[in-house]
Amino acid sequence: MEKEILVCIDEKNKKFLESGQQSKFVFPMERSKAHNKNISHLITRFFIVSETPEGDIIYLIQKRGKTKKIFPEYFTDSASGHVIWTKNLTLNKIKKNAIRELEEEFGIPPKDIQKVLFYDINTEGNEIAYIFFGIVDSKVPLKPNPEELDVELSKFYNRTELESLLGNEKNIDYTKKTWKRILNIDVLSLFEKEIEQIDENRNSIALFIGRFQPLHHGHIYILKNIFKTNKKVKIGIGSSQLSYTLNDPFTSEERKKFFISALEKRGISSKRYEIFFIQDIFNAKKWVDHVISIIGEFNSIYSNSEWVRELFVNKGIKVEKKFTIFKKNFNGSNIRKLIIKNDKKWKTLVPKEVVELIEEIEGIERIKSLYEKTITYE
Repeated sequence: MEKEILVCIDEKNKKFLESGQQSKFVFPMERSKAHNKNISHLITRFFIVSETPEGDIIYLIQKRGKTKKIFPEYFTDSASGHVIWTKNLTLNKIKKNAIRELEEEFGIPPKDIQKVLFYDINTEGNEIAYIFFGIVDSKVPLKPNPEELDVELSKFYNRTELESLLGNEKNIDYTKKTWKRILNIDVLSLFEKEIEQIDENRNSIALFIGRFQPLHHGHIYILKNIFKTNKKVKIGIGSSQLSYTLNDPFTSEERKKFFISALEKRGISSKRYEIFFIQDIFNAKKWVDHVISIIGEFNSIYSNSEWVRELFVNKGIKVEKKFTIFKKNFNGSNIRKLIIKNDKKWKTLVPKEVVELIEEIEGIERIKSLYEKTITYE
């Protein structure tokens, strides 16, 4: 049997999961080794609801089998499990793990899931749970896995039944709290936000967020397209508090200068854009409100980041379509790697005026020095 490789993360880096930077800080480890060493690792928890033809909400809950080593015969979420290791981990890949677990535990195939949305991240001891909500048809066939679940009691429950179950039966604390939250909100409205539209005539101020480490031609291509359909662009420089690290070598002021220089070179008036600094707060649920408190009003957001797109969609804010660029090349990580390797190809990926600024502030030497320090400490 093939060993299960988990997605693990050091304690000091857990906060970066809250800002969607999981791929930079996670590492693989075999399941038994991770458990024996109490290494923090990622899991998914999936909470499924449905609406009956009569308009009532029902909730899919599993009761763990009596042979389970941990929490036998406890009621819990709809489905849960480890996130399996893969390179370049994204929120979408984590979501696919949740969908896989639902099929393995309840026999519900992906095609029968109408919508899925990311809700929160919750630390549960050594497990870091990515919590997803999903909606399915109330008549979807259920095939509870007898090796995992109590077949008879793993099913849909109505509100009264769920309230009784939470009050009188054995429940896993983490999932009990989430079910109570679901009972106290208009859960169906969360899924409606995903398709909410905004009047195109109001689409005059756009938000464009990124870390821009450094600003490259991919960013410029996206900006040019944004300016075509918007009167003004608000540029949010993310992780603005970070600098002089391998992943974030440039300061917020340096990144701001990259933009001013590149946009001036392309004849874009400073009246058509504003630049804002957005610090990380390492709290996924509050991040969008944090951004809005800094940026102010805007009509839609442009971002190719799955993490950013998901969080704004969940707030009912219009997220524009992605722009196709050659991401493997036009990628900050790739550009920094080329600099470390003394590969001059990086200069073809970055606007000339930005290259000059990087050289002026000795950014090339800075990145190489940060890399050497990282190797030394490892």
